[in-house]
Amino acid sequence: MLSKHLEEGRNQIEMVALDQLVPKDHLVRKIEQAINFEFIYDLVQDKYCLDKGRPSVDPVVLIKMVFIQYLFGIRSMRQTIKEIETNVAYRWFIGYGFTEKIPHFSTFGKNYVRRFQDTDLFEQIFYRILKEAMRKGLVDPSVAFIDSTHVKANANKKKFEKKVARVETRSYQGQLDEEINMDREEHGKKPFPPQNKEEVKEIKVSTTDPESGYYVKDEREKMFAYSFHTASDSRGFILGSLVTGGHVHDSRMLDSLVTSVTKNVEKPKAVAVDAGYKTPYIAKFLMDQNIRPVMPYTRPRRKEGYLKKEEYVYDEHFNHYLCPEGQILSYRTTTRDGYRQYASHPQFCKTCPLLESCTQSQNYTKVIHRHMWQDYIEETEHLRHTNLNRRLYAKRKETIERVFADAKEKHGMRWTTLRGLKKVSMQAMLTLAAMNLKKLANWTWQGPCPA
Repeated sequence: MLSKHLEEGRNQIEMVALDQLVPKDHLVRKIEQAINFEFIYDLVQDKYCLDKGRPSVDPVVLIKMVFIQYLFGIRSMRQTIKEIETNVAYRWFIGYGFTEKIPHFSTFGKNYVRRFQDTDLFEQIFYRILKEAMRKGLVDPSVAFIDSTHVKANANKKKFEKKVARVETRSYQGQLDEEINMDREEHGKKPFPPQNKEEVKEIKVSTTDPESGYYVKDEREKMFAYSFHTASDSRGFILGSLVTGGHVHDSRMLDSLVTSVTKNVEKPKAVAVDAGYKTPYIAKFLMDQNIRPVMPYTRPRRKEGYLKKEEYVYDEHFNHYLCPEGQILSYRTTTRDGYRQYASHPQFCKTCPLLESCTQSQNYTKVIHRHMWQDYIEETEHLRHTNLNRRLYAKRKETIERVFADAKEKHGMRWTTLRGLKKVSMQAMLTLAAMNLKKLANWTWQGPCPA
């Protein structure tokens, strides 16, 4: 039977509590049960005057409004306020009644500029939520899965200036230079003098957001972006994150990120990374920290038709290489980049039957470069064949890669509407905190008892 619903209910007056209209299993109810937001008052107490001035918007309400934006992937604070005005669950979450006026969308922005801009408030909120999950036994920081993802900056890729910039010194450069000179002296070579000349390069700097970095993935994907360097545990909880310009390579931030996780959470027993992190320094850094490196196989970089580097056997005792024909490649020198050079003798190579597949050198000399820390890379290769490393590396797609996928698809992290490293870092901390909070709430949810 065809029926029509009358519209008289629009003007009907009823006695109803806001709590009655929020579904019993709504995410905001789960969050309220999972964590008490009262800790925020202690974090911001020194940013407010306790007995003078006009009453402020409750700081817990401010932070909850931001969490609504990042929990539900709303594109801006302006749109978030519109959603809160009409959504009874959101009103319930921030503690506002049916007719209470919701704060203006600029309120959080003004508070950020005046109170929170140069503080670590959002980082403290992130770690407070993580510590709550750890207290409930949900986090397993014994293995850290580390990777980075690019987030499109709020900047036109066609509006930039070309500038000459100083190449940033690697964090371990001092340690490497010291070991290079020690190695040269052991082999009877003179140590290198200090390098006073600064290395420079030409870069593209956005005129809209100069702190972003120009990122080129392929011919089709060129943009200004930020890199979110992030670590997660085996259960998908985020352990920490650092934000840089999109031009900063992944491997340059691993030591800082691992140090941050060790300081704020716990020292991991193993770190799983992709091929971009497979460098001698990272292998050495992790092993020196007694952290097990979990790294993948990397294809040898060689010209087609030439002998593989693995076919030349390194003799650690005599410190030389042996070629497939049994000839010795003796130590020659150690370069400024930390590579030892091993060269063959031309009189033997000139008549060698493998010369065409060995080298293109005009003086019949085969040269092999071996990094001073190559032993650490070789140890990671041995570990790669163990069942534990294979199992841990296979979990990357279920952990850190899943974190990035969820962050971009569900929490609005595909691009940023903010500009500047500090503001984008705030977005990173709040987005990842929201993801941890959501997981914490869902995993600890205890539904209402049946009547």
